[in-house]
Amino acid sequence: MPVTPPTPIHEIRAFNRFYTNVIGALDYGRHLYTPYTLTESRVLYELAHSPRTDAADLRGELSLDAGYLSRLLAGFERDGLVERAPSERDPRRQRITLTERGREAAALLDERSRQAVGALLDAVPAQDRERLSGALRTVRELLSGARGHAAPPEPVLRGPGPGDLGWIVQRHGALYAAEYGWDAGFEGLVARIVADFAQDHDPHLERVWIAELDGRPVGSVMCVRDEAPATARLRLLLVEPEARGHGLGDRLVRTAVDFAREAGYRDMVLWTNDVLTAARRIYERAGFTLVAEEPHRSYGADLVGQDWRLELQEGTDR
Repeated sequence: MPVTPPTPIHEIRAFNRFYTNVIGALDYGRHLYTPYTLTESRVLYELAHSPRTDAADLRGELSLDAGYLSRLLAGFERDGLVERAPSERDPRRQRITLTERGREAAALLDERSRQAVGALLDAVPAQDRERLSGALRTVRELLSGARGHAAPPEPVLRGPGPGDLGWIVQRHGALYAAEYGWDAGFEGLVARIVADFAQDHDPHLERVWIAELDGRPVGSVMCVRDEAPATARLRLLLVEPEARGHGLGDRLVRTAVDFAREAGYRDMVLWTNDVLTAARRIYERAGFTLVAEEPHRSYGADLVGQDWRLELQEGTDR
């Protein structure tokens, strides 16, 4: 009897069984999302990472029944994880924000998830990881098209408009708290950087770019004058999780570097921390080299600060 080749339906179902087994989604004894269900964990993730946190936005993004989401949010509110208030955009809508306890819960879940995926990737040879990432992007793109979702437009880079500088501060504080557990000290640092720029900057030598996707900000970067003569400093690189994986970070850094070179700066420097591995890879691709490291304790964490430098004009190596 001839063997029937697997159909796409069989392949997708087989992959679903394989992957849920790999990540332990069916093993409730060691489920990384305990004490929250998968849906509850996803809602907490969206509240911690998405700039749009109206209940209607959550319902549309996660394809959840309105009644079910309302009951879920009511439970979060009883547990002190969220606060609900009328939306600033439309008083008829409900804005949902995480409390300090909610941010801590979201950060813990995110850390457990990153550790679990990291352990999974440890078994994949380094040379195969980019192939794996590409395959996963292809799956998302094909299935998004099959569900009738058009491919998202390319982000545009623009100057800051009203409220954008405040958005930079808010998103840095929220994202770094959720992804790395950093405390409000980091948000305070970003606020001072942004305030200094807003109060006094030379537009010919200093600039901020906002990456906008589908009418909303999803990224930022800044080029300012450093204390050293003829030196520019790159600051406040950020890409929202929903916009990652498509080269936006590289594009933001490249734009800032090109501006600094055209403005006549001799070199460009930046300061980061070793835990920000994705950002460091972006800097390396842009040509920055690591020139110094020093451990420090900041933002409630033990970190290793790093100074990076990029020569912009020929014959300026120091």
